[in-house]
Amino acid sequence: MSSLAMITARGGSKRIPRKNIQEFCGKPILLYSIEAALCSGVFDEVMVSTDNAEIAALARRSGAAVPFLRSEKTAGDYASTDEVIAEVLDRYAQEGRRFDRFACLYPTAPFLTPARLREAMALLDAHESVMPVVAYSYPPQRSVVIREGRLVRCFPEYLNARSQDLERFYHDCGQFYCCRTEAFLRDLTTDVEDLAPLILGEQEVQDIDTPEDWRIAEEKYRRLHPAFDAAHSSDA
Repeated sequence: MSSLAMITARGGSKRIPRKNIQEFCGKPILLYSIEAALCSGVFDEVMVSTDNAEIAALARRSGAAVPFLRSEKTAGDYASTDEVIAEVLDRYAQEGRRFDRFACLYPTAPFLTPARLREAMALLDAHESVMPVVAYSYPPQRSVVIREGRLVRCFPEYLNARSQDLERFYHDCGQFYCCRTEAFLRDLTTDVEDLAPLILGEQEVQDIDTPEDWRIAEEKYRRLHPAFDAAHSSDA
């Protein structure tokens, strides 16, 4: 079966300018996703979907393909990941190239590993789609909201329940999605009914939406890669 890795890396970023190519622990953050996909050995092609010439040049130098630039429609602030995926698959189809499976990787996923990509793609043998998820560190059933200056419990029925008796809740890791192409084209989303979880640990996950998130992610990365940190400290 043929497999495609597509990395979504548009040029526009409001909260962190040039986010997708900003240096993260010594190299542009986009390179972590490219290198993980290339090193996984499970893709026939690794490509970057972008509207930005600088990103495209960096991607090509790093071994990824950029066979076409993203359209203005899918480069906007409100374009969904599913719309980007649909465009990529359609552009390849126009060139006579079709893939049985694909993985859509985000460009700001420095904790992503080749092993996790191999694991996720293998799950497509038994499922139509795969999403990496991580458990909430605190039970959402114990959550509260503020209304008129007062705390209100969202789920008062769980006030006296033991935490170990509560169902585990998970959320999207925001790293990648894997899907059979046929299933995606049928539903136009990776969020199909037969969606399997790939459960990650908290040490493998970090949202990077703000400068503070970025700082925390770099600190976490250095803790996970002490050899990297020691090498850069000695260089200084």
